[in-house]
Amino acid sequence: MLSFLPKYIFPKLIDIEPQFLSERHIKLVLLDFDNTMLPYTKNEPSEELLRWIETMKENAFTLCIVSNSHKRRVPDFAEKYGLHCVIGAKKPRTKGILEAVRIHKAHKKQTVLIGDQIYTDVLGANLAGVTSVIVKSIHNHNFWLKLRHVFEVPFLTLAANRRVIR
Repeated sequence: MLSFLPKYIFPKLIDIEPQFLSERHIKLVLLDFDNTMLPYTKNEPSEELLRWIETMKENAFTLCIVSNSHKRRVPDFAEKYGLHCVIGAKKPRTKGILEAVRIHKAHKKQTVLIGDQIYTDVLGANLAGVTSVIVKSIHNHNFWLKLRHVFEVPFLTLAANRRVIR
């Protein structure tokens, strides 16, 4: 049960500030892509997201997208905005997450994975031994995503009672 509980909860990705990560000795920030950084239906980031990415880079954080997607839009985005990426990660399996940690020569204790899903991002992060952060999905565009979030409510409620919410 504890593997499904995120360490931290934030309303959205851009609410996570460099100071919060620095205080926890984080150096590597792994990012889910779809519905964490961008809606499934968009290819271009918001100005807010671009500012957040630049702020993180200016504060010496290494950013890496870790996505289950095989779609070209993920590496295209990563290349365009100067990020690394691991696609086809198969979260909650740990292989893609640990590959990103290894590539960046990071320590798991200094790594955070930020995503919008309990059953993939949070579980994968916790199984890999990195800090898990959940953010609200940018856009629940279909029935299955909405249903998935209904099943995540008990875990989020329990986590909210036990963990830091920002």
